[in-house]
Amino acid sequence: MELTKHWAAQLDDYAIDLAWSADGARLAAASAAGGIGVFETPTGTRTALLPGHADGANVLGWAPSGHLLASGGQDGTVKFWDGAAGQHTATAQLGQAWIEHLAWRPAADGQRATLAAAAGRELVFLGADGSVRHRFKPAPKTLSALAWHPGGGALAAAYFGGVCIWDADDHLAQKEYAYGNGIHALVWSPDGRWLVSGNQDPSVHLWLPESDTELHMSGYEGKVRFLSFDCDSHWLATSGGRDACLWDCSGEGPEGREPTMLPHEAPVCSVRFQHQHGLLATAAQDGVVQLWSPERPKPLRATVRMPSKATKLVWSPDDRYLAIGTEKGSVYVLRCEA
Repeated sequence: MELTKHWAAQLDDYAIDLAWSADGARLAAASAAGGIGVFETPTGTRTALLPGHADGANVLGWAPSGHLLASGGQDGTVKFWDGAAGQHTATAQLGQAWIEHLAWRPAADGQRATLAAAAGRELVFLGADGSVRHRFKPAPKTLSALAWHPGGGALAAAYFGGVCIWDADDHLAQKEYAYGNGIHALVWSPDGRWLVSGNQDPSVHLWLPESDTELHMSGYEGKVRFLSFDCDSHWLATSGGRDACLWDCSGEGPEGREPTMLPHEAPVCSVRFQHQHGLLATAAQDGVVQLWSPERPKPLRATVRMPSKATKLVWSPDDRYLAIGTEKGSVYVLRCEA
């Protein structure tokens, strides 16, 4: 297994977010300074430089189909762009709080495109034209993570002290779970069975919403900020120290099982499974990025070293490319080859 450089680009500041278009033809890269570059996947040619957000960009998200790109910034706005044409199409002003979380509802037949956006304690559903479709009651504390159920029927929203699962259509709370600490990350397993949080305490907490069962794994060195499931919902990768941890979520789940430890020489700052295949990418603060095959007795498959700390790892939709953003504003697109 090899990771080979396909192309690289330079932003004007810290690479704060990366996002692939649904067809994999374009990669959007947001700079902390506010601008957003759009690059063609085959060549790395920058086809657009969007003005983004004057006070700084925070987050990006392509719609599940088409060329619509959304961005959230420190100016309290969500902006919509035609990523192919490089044109601004709409703006939603949500207030003064930073827009820190955006999540598009997974595509399904007959559903309108819906974007969930969080700013401070406010959660809204936006249409593709920037209109506010629904504004939820304010959360008890600042919203810290959003995660759509894979079927698109519900959105989980986390805040200090708990998680609420909102119905996507009638906007009523399906479940509310108390959790007595801060939550940094939230993810559903692809089969919709598990809802998992990475926490301040530091720990990982799992809910089985169908049975209201809860599991808890503690003992991490630091806060758990990154989570990722493999496509089969078997393996859960977590950060939280110098090792990435792999938990076996098959059967009754990971509680009582020893995790597989994937070592780095510096704290792990990102974990990301492929969409359709079994490779896991992990990155550490010393710039080392590694590929792993969890099912193998010797799981390490490849190692590359970036010139600075990785800020984002994002696989292309077809899993052929791994995009890496760095704290010095570099963006690398690596080809994954057997």
